Amino acid sequence: QVQLVESGGGLVQPGGSLRLSCVGSGSIFSFYRMGWYRQAPGKQRELVASITIGGARTNYADSVKGRFTISRDNAKNTVYLQMNSLQPEDTAVYYCNTDPTTTGWPWGQGTLVTVSS
Repeated sequence: QVQLVESGGGLVQPGGSLRLSCVGSGSIFSFYRMGWYRQAPGKQRELVASITIGGARTNYADSVKGRFTISRDNAKNTVYLQMNSLQPEDTAVYYCNTDPTTTGWPWGQGTLVTVSS
């Protein structure tokens, strides 16, 4: 069973930056397109960024395009999300998982990002 562990969240002021990491157990991590998702209070979970298996192609939600960058290191079973120019509306719990989530991998605990002055 694959386990996903997210980290790197925290409290940051508007305009600040954070780098999130997600480590996946098991060697099959590198065989899947991966995504970062977020769930804000009272809202549904949404996909904000995704990356192909080899890392050559990425996609972003319009709300984060130009501010967030997704990357991965398959040798370390890790996917990253560099978040710059953070705004209060980016406040959410951030998760990683496959894209799409039809693999059925269980969700990790997520990492909380709070953007506030």
